[in-house]
Amino acid sequence: MYHGWSDQLVPTETTITYYEDVAKKLGGVSKIDQQMRMFLVPGMGHCGGGDGPNVFDTLTALDQWVGNGKAPDQMIASHLTAGTVDRTRPLCAYPKIATYTGSGSIDDAANFVCK
Repeated sequence: MYHGWSDQLVPTETTITYYEDVAKKLGGVSKIDQQMRMFLVPGMGHCGGGDGPNVFDTLTALDQWVGNGKAPDQMIASHLTAGTVDRTRPLCAYPKIATYTGSGSIDDAANFVCK
């Protein structure tokens, strides 16, 4: 599942609470980790759009998970202006967040790690 931090219709905290309630009910994040992952998307509005990197390939991530047993720890999201990618950022499986490594462009996902 994913949710944009700038969602103007559904508060992001509601989705976080839902995820944490499921984890708690089923014995913790480690118990649900192979069936459920959540990705929070900085700057994304309701289901897409917004100022942050909000274009990412959920279908390939899901296909890899179901078809090959490789659960996604991160997905790379892009932001486009006039059809050109101007920013990329890793989306990290909750509760991890993308953390800047301290060098390189802040618009390049390669300069971030999930922590």
